[in-house]
Amino acid sequence: MKTIGKYGFTTAVVAAVCFGALTPSPTAAQPYPARTVSIVVPFGAGSITDGMARILADKLGPMWKQTVIVENKPGLPGTASVARSAPDGHTLMLTSNGHTIAAVINKSVNFDPVKDFAGVTVIASVPLVAIIPTDLPAKTLKEFIALAVASPGKLNFSSAGLASTSYLSAEIFRQQAKINIVHIPYKGVPDATAAVMRGDAQLYFAPIPNARELSATGKVRAIAINSDKRTPQLPDVPTIAEAGVPDYKYESWFGLMAPAGTPRDIRVKVSRDVAAVLQMEDVKDRLTKFGSVPAPNTPDQFDEIIRNDTQRYGKVLRDAGVAAQ
Repeated sequence: MKTIGKYGFTTAVVAAVCFGALTPSPTAAQPYPARTVSIVVPFGAGSITDGMARILADKLGPMWKQTVIVENKPGLPGTASVARSAPDGHTLMLTSNGHTIAAVINKSVNFDPVKDFAGVTVIASVPLVAIIPTDLPAKTLKEFIALAVASPGKLNFSSAGLASTSYLSAEIFRQQAKINIVHIPYKGVPDATAAVMRGDAQLYFAPIPNARELSATGKVRAIAINSDKRTPQLPDVPTIAEAGVPDYKYESWFGLMAPAGTPRDIRVKVSRDVAAVLQMEDVKDRLTKFGSVPAPNTPDQFDEIIRNDTQRYGKVLRDAGVAAQ
């Protein structure tokens, strides 16, 4: 079976969906969508997640001949509202893999990230780039690790918050490189980036566009990317595995989910239609501006990713001593 993309979208599945090989559920005879579809984004307007949702809404609306709206409902209440929505495919959620650790870091979570949701499809993976201040006496990832080993507890790394992909990326790196560096969480990407620019933090995992722009100023140095291959946007920046931590594995994803109980045939249809949208050249161009790589897959494959990531990243946080607050 030929596989396309990091998250396992297969040509066999495409053929099955397109030619009706998948057995329809009793709901298949019902028109979908029958009314306005809402894509809930548990982040504020202007975020990468919000931007991706608006790209999908722009394309899926005409395709479905229905209105598709984006609703920004930041934080846990937004996610919980989706879990409580009718499982009929008319309420979807576009979120990141920070969803999988919500229950580990928040005592107030009133939903289960696995049991209360059904996967639809991954939209894209978003590699992050390790950046350090140029005045740090290290020019490569190996040299940064050596510096951290020589000065345990003296170097800091910033993140956009405990639930952020920048934190998970750096924490997995810290654990696998076996170094003692101190986490300083900030309230978003701008503050976390500014910390490195000021020298308050010596490491930050930044989105590709940010890393490229900041590197051009000469104030920071891009030393590694956390994907399994280099990016054309920063071709001289090695992967973390190439740069000295061969077992490193982490890459953030953004994906579309539905409330648990949403019929599989509806999820398959949405997954298929999203995959078609992600093949459009203008969509590819817009996603590239976010530093993201289209990575559609099937509902079953996405469900497996959600389960596995919830277990894996929960362990990462527990090993880091993170307690729910």
